[in-house]
Amino acid sequence: MSQTDPTHIPPPHGPATAITPWKRFYRYWLPLLCWMGLIFALSSRSGSPVFDMGIHDFFIKKTAHVAEYAFLYLLLFRALHSGLLGPALRSKAFFYSAVIAILYAASDEYHQTFIPLREGRVRDVLIDAFGIVLMYFFLRRSHLRTQK
Repeated sequence: MSQTDPTHIPPPHGPATAITPWKRFYRYWLPLLCWMGLIFALSSRSGSPVFDMGIHDFFIKKTAHVAEYAFLYLLLFRALHSGLLGPALRSKAFFYSAVIAILYAASDEYHQTFIPLREGRVRDVLIDAFGIVLMYFFLRRSHLRTQK
């Protein structure tokens, strides 16, 4: 069938175009895995008993926790919503992304209990979960706007 054949329907273009599983992996899953690796690497550094700037240091670190896990949720949502693992995960990407991100936050805090001069805290998991919830509501709101 040639391109000039009137019955020929060209392949779709734009976001609906099917991409190969490898391209989908590189585009959606590789950034997620790199971000998770960075979180793991940063939490593997031993703490310093000398470097503590008081309340300002506390707020800077906790704001970083919120941003770090909000971005993790965003990357998880993108990966699960990409459809590589099937339509069932895609339809529940909001929920599964939150569950996985919170479990990762908890495992990260547990991991820190094995690092010298570090300790895992439930409070930090709750702060991480706050970032996850913020991004959840932001994405949900954006998703609802595009559905109208």
